[in-house]
Amino acid sequence: MIFRILFGLLLVNFLPGFSLSAMLFPRRDDLDGIERAALSFILSLAITPLLGLILNFTPFGIRLIPLFVVLSVFTISVSLVAWVRQLKLQSEERFRVPFERLLKVNLGQSALDKVLSLVLIASIIGSSATLVYVVVTPKIGERFTEFYLLGSNGIASDYPIDLKVGEEGKMIIGIVNHECENITYRLEVSFNGSLIYNENVFLIENEKWESHFTFKAKNKGENQKLEFLLYKDQQIESYRKLHLWTSVT
Repeated sequence: MIFRILFGLLLVNFLPGFSLSAMLFPRRDDLDGIERAALSFILSLAITPLLGLILNFTPFGIRLIPLFVVLSVFTISVSLVAWVRQLKLQSEERFRVPFERLLKVNLGQSALDKVLSLVLIASIIGSSATLVYVVVTPKIGERFTEFYLLGSNGIASDYPIDLKVGEEGKMIIGIVNHECENITYRLEVSFNGSLIYNENVFLIENEKWESHFTFKAKNKGENQKLEFLLYKDQQIESYRKLHLWTSVT
């Protein structure tokens, strides 16, 4: 897990910009170590969101595997171009990573070099910590529940608003859970103030429930209220309300 996090931070925050800087500045003397490291970090912060934006307009979307593939392909492709450009240079002119110097704790000879190095290290640590926090604690979107009525044909029309005594009214009741958690709903239906239907519905996150509902018109009258009340968990007050006015002749 730790290796995965460290590799992810390196892939997102450093490698894309480092490969691009190596392609743009293949010579050893084009940039010094601090400038190349800072440029790699800054370019990575610009490249990663741009690739994510492009990925967002594809069927794959911004997800872990597609983003990993896109960043890897970009980094490897740019690195190959940088390698080809360096082959055209003399060996002593080519940029290479000075691993023997990196193993020594050396922030630079001058005071300015030391300050710039410390600022760069602090920026990398801060951005990495922010990225880890965003990944570990993703933002939760809006929480809501869809509660709707459809006619017996499955569309928002032909509701049973004109019935005869003894005739059955038919419709479809729908519930969709977008509360970012599992919810047990309680559905109650009343006709003219009398409870005629009661059911508990358990839905996991983003689950949809639809049920055909039938009631019988027993008493003659105009504008009789058919009310649908939806309760969430153990709440006393109704969470969602729907109603129809039905005339019975």
